[in-house]
Amino acid sequence: MDVGCVMAPGAFNGLTARAVARHGFQAAYVSGAATSAAAGVPDVGLLTLDRFAAAVREVVDGSKLSAGAPALPVIADADTGFGEEEMTRRTVVEYQHAGAAGLHLEDQVFPKRCGHLDGKTLIPAEQAASRIEWAAQAARDTSDPHFIICARTDARGVSGMDDAIERATLYAKAGASMIFPEGLNDESEFETFAEAMRNATVADTGRPPYVLANMTEFGKTPMIPRDRFAEIGYHLVIFPVSTLRIAMKAVDGLLETLAAEGTVEPTLGRMQTRAELYDLLGYTPGEPWSFR
Repeated sequence: MDVGCVMAPGAFNGLTARAVARHGFQAAYVSGAATSAAAGVPDVGLLTLDRFAAAVREVVDGSKLSAGAPALPVIADADTGFGEEEMTRRTVVEYQHAGAAGLHLEDQVFPKRCGHLDGKTLIPAEQAASRIEWAAQAARDTSDPHFIICARTDARGVSGMDDAIERATLYAKAGASMIFPEGLNDESEFETFAEAMRNATVADTGRPPYVLANMTEFGKTPMIPRDRFAEIGYHLVIFPVSTLRIAMKAVDGLLETLAAEGTVEPTLGRMQTRAELYDLLGYTPGEPWSFR
């Protein structure tokens, strides 16, 4: 089935999820990096499964714009699965209960680090594949057979492109219906990877896996437009930390002004007004707010 190339902006809280839905996006993404940063900690695996699942649930609920409206499909970062196979299974169950449409698991050693930093270490490919098998089985055991198990590989920056492709092919055979190659260096590498995945086969389906591209800023990957990703065979493009980065830049600027001048008046023109906030929330003062 040709699903085109869907953009999934990162949503780091429920209000951001409402904005993503309001602007007509077809999906949202919950980033482990953004979830961690919003909690005031670095992206090194410090937060628990329960904390991640709560963030997923908030984003899913926040993306429902009106009573009876469906939530956006939410793809969520599950880091390294919060443990070995048993915890990987529990992660799938908890994310499904939170309303996610899918999750991705990576093949780094815990504690992990941002995929665009050097110095990463990988677990053996067979160990990562075992976690994918457990995750795929957990998805099959539930009432949502369409839940996406996405396998992320960080091998490009550790052991090279050939190993990244070999690992991704193995993960598809283990049951990953989507593959996420992290830290690719240029458009030609994305094209090479997508072409290789057309020859891979997902367990139990007989079709190639869907392919995810990560458009994070200030990393190893240049900015590539969605339409170009569609041309070379990608199905989903995530923008994991973009909303958090832009918001925190604005917050930092406001605080700098307030510290220097003792008033926020110079920044009022850059603020969301009270009326705009209430409109985004779907809230009218004095009327019950109970769309969920």
